[in-house]
Amino acid sequence: MRWMIVAAMVALVGCKQQAAENKAPTTGAEGAGAPVVKKLTVGFSQVGAESAWRTAETNSIRGEAEKRGVELKFADAQGKQAQQIQALTSFIAQKVDAIVLAPVVETGWDVVLTRAKEANIPVILVDRGIKTSDESLYTTLIASDFVEEGRMAAEWLAKKTNGKANVYELQGTTGAAPAIDRKKGFEEVLAKYPDMKIIKSQSADFTRAKGKEVMEAFIKSDREQIQAVYAHNDDMALGAIQALDEAGMNPGKDVTVISVDGVKGAFEAMVAGKLNATVECNPLLGPLVFDTITKVRAGEKVEKFIKSHDQLFEQTTAAQVIGSREY
Repeated sequence: MRWMIVAAMVALVGCKQQAAENKAPTTGAEGAGAPVVKKLTVGFSQVGAESAWRTAETNSIRGEAEKRGVELKFADAQGKQAQQIQALTSFIAQKVDAIVLAPVVETGWDVVLTRAKEANIPVILVDRGIKTSDESLYTTLIASDFVEEGRMAAEWLAKKTNGKANVYELQGTTGAAPAIDRKKGFEEVLAKYPDMKIIKSQSADFTRAKGKEVMEAFIKSDREQIQAVYAHNDDMALGAIQALDEAGMNPGKDVTVISVDGVKGAFEAMVAGKLNATVECNPLLGPLVFDTITKVRAGEKVEKFIKSHDQLFEQTTAAQVIGSREY
């Protein structure tokens, strides 16, 4: 009788042990000694905070990282490529799971991106592309079509001015993809209109202060010739509008002003009658960025260029849509 009781107890212990072995592993939150799930770590190198658009993009990526429980290592390059390369080198040394890069300029990335590739760290470009002899150095580019934005601006301006205008152009940062492409698209369309000419074109570094400064110089030298202003972003346009206002030149009426980005400040200027139109360039890329990182880490194939949707907004409809703008 005693040996039967002992046997039963041994069998019961064995069953419990087997059940414990078969139980699925738990996260650290479910019990002591359980395996801990590694938190995703992403390095984000941002150009800077030169505009409202740039701030909106930063906030979108930061907010989405927080929402998803991702550890985001953020580095503000303050408009300097050397600081971005330093940040990427640090991210690689820290063995992040992915790198998000908004490049200051198009060229000069091959060396540091080769190091990222050798470390098996995917690089996601946002809002600006790069020029490289080896496109395998980055996984994808998530951005607007800057050339098309330039075309949209030029087509609208040609229609507005009946194909006749002296245009003064405020370019973005020299060597930056948006500056290069928005100029290219704009000039492609202008080639169809012999009476539309860019009289002067100068970089204002995508900032409001420089936009005002450059426009003041244009006014000082060519006041009587200025009929239209094309700015590569809204912040430069807002600076130019201030300069035109101070010179008594009536922007939005006597001088037609069009820009790119679609930030809330541009809509406010349109409602006030100072800006005529803006071509949207959506900065709210956070969800798309982290969806893409998730796919890449799961081994899924992603397109080399993931295009965001943009549209043009005019002064006549600005008041109707300003309340729905998120940036």
